[in-house]
Order: sequence, then structure tokens, then C-alpha cells
Amino acid sequence: MSMQQDTIYIVIATDNHYAILLAALLKSVEQNHTSGERIEFYIIDNGITSENIAKLKTILNPEAYGLHFCNMKSVLPKDMVLPVDGSALPFVAYMRMFAPYIIPPEAEKVLYLDVDMIVVTDISKLWHTDIGDYMVGCVQDHSQVVSCEWAGIRNYAQLGLSPDTKYFNSGLLHIKTKAWREANIPEQIIRCSEENKEYLSLADQYPLNVVFANKWFELDPRWNCKAILDIKDPYIMHFIDIKPIYKSYNGSKYYQDTFYKYLDMTPWANYSPVSNYIRLWRKVYYKLVKASSKMINKKRG
Repeated sequence: MSMQQDTIYIVIATDNHYAILLAALLKSVEQNHTSGERIEFYIIDNGITSENIAKLKTILNPEAYGLHFCNMKSVLPKDMVLPVDGSALPFVAYMRMFAPYIIPPEAEKVLYLDVDMIVVTDISKLWHTDIGDYMVGCVQDHSQVVSCEWAGIRNYAQLGLSPDTKYFNSGLLHIKTKAWREANIPEQIIRCSEENKEYLSLADQYPLNVVFANKWFELDPRWNCKAILDIKDPYIMHFIDIKPIYKSYNGSKYYQDTFYKYLDMTPWANYSPVSNYIRLWRKVYYKLVKASSKMINKKRG
């Protein structure tokens, strides 16, 4: 198959709060994609308003890009209950594990991108990266190893892992879809989360690192550069902490300016950073949703 005929599949998960981030991410992929493949975006959507969906649909040239919205409830298997961790990360963060299930079944691979990313090179370079016999390719996290005190896998020793086992950031995944589905990775992730409930951290980044310990392909670190670290020459900028839409943003100014460069090419042009109170309110909201879900799960149990 020639490069021109290949189709790149990208999955992103978000709720309405971060529709604005999705806008800038979509535009950044389009602006830097020069190698001619069609790109199909599949958005796992947890409540994006119809007004925002309409705006998002105006961003890409439909002749070269597809934009599909998949309601989170329809993606989540009926009998599956998402784990509840103590973080303020939204439930939709867990949905990356379903990326191989919502794209056409004949697609051999898929890229999962966190919504708080900006792509500044041609995404086809990542798409055409050979990850060998591995099921998943990722970038090592800046916490580096499972024994890191502020991230990592706190019970790594009980799980039989060496303290220097490399630990990856789950914001970017290059997945071989058939192998992922055959291994039923979502079931493995949920089971791992249940068995290690008290150690869960950073949503599904913990179980993903347990399930794939020593079994992931290490991608070029430039594919997942944290804004707080201000890494030079990034391929993908990742706003893991305070997003660039808030006045309290504390990452690289260059990364923030790049975000607004792409945002200004969308219906959200001329947006100004908003108060930190809005950010804190969202965190409280996500925690309340998780707390109520915990109660419902207990009643079911």
C-alpha cells in the first residue's frame, strides 16, 4: 500500500470542558500533516455540547480528514465498571483503552493522543514508526522508573518488578489493534485496577504500566514533551498540569504561545486565559463525580 493510500487513525477522549483543547489539537495535526495520507479522528465524547461539536466540525477539511464522535456510554461495555482512583482526572481518561474497538476493524494500528496535546511535526512520522513485535509504543515518563516516589508503581516489589523498570506516560499510545483486542487489554486493566485498588494513581496510567511492564516499545521522547519541562525541539507538546487556557498556567511560554497559534485558527480564536477558580471548580466536579460513582458501585456490589 502506498503512503498516499494509507489512512491514519487517531483516537482522542474528552468531555465538554476540554472541547477547546481538542480544537487546537485537531488544527495542529492538520497544519503539520504534509505526507498526503487521509486522517480519521475518532473522538470518545463524554458530553460535548451539540454547539461545540458543530464548531469542531468546521476545523478540518472534510476532503482529507474525517471527524467521528462516539458517545462514551456507547463505547463502554455494558457490564464494565470503571475503576475509581483518588485523582481529579475525569473518567473519560480511562477510555483510551477502548481506542482499538471504535475504529474500523480492518485498521491494523491506532494512535491515542491525550486531548491536552499539540502536534508540531507531521503525525505520519509517528504513524510509520515500526514498533517491532510490541503491542504498544510509548514515551518514558519524566518520573522514569516504577520506583519513583511521586508517580510510578508503589507496590512494584510485590508485583515482582525491579525498581529500575521503566515507566511510561500513557498520554500517547501507538497500538497494534488486533493484538490488543485478542489480549482483551481493557479486561486486564480493570482486573489490575481492582486487585491493586489502594495503589491506583493517575487513572489508568498505573494499570497500563503494570500490564505492559517491560513489554512496551520506547518511542523517541520528543513525541511526548511536557510543557512544565520546556523541552526543546518537541514533536508533541503535552500540557499535563495546568492547561494553557488558565491564567495560572505555569509551563513553557513557548509551548503556550504555540497552543494559541493553533487555537486562533479555530472558532475559539482570540480566547483569553480564564481564572484559576474555573480550573479548581472543574477538579472538584471530577472528584464529586468519582465519589458518587464509588457509592453507586458499592450499592451494586
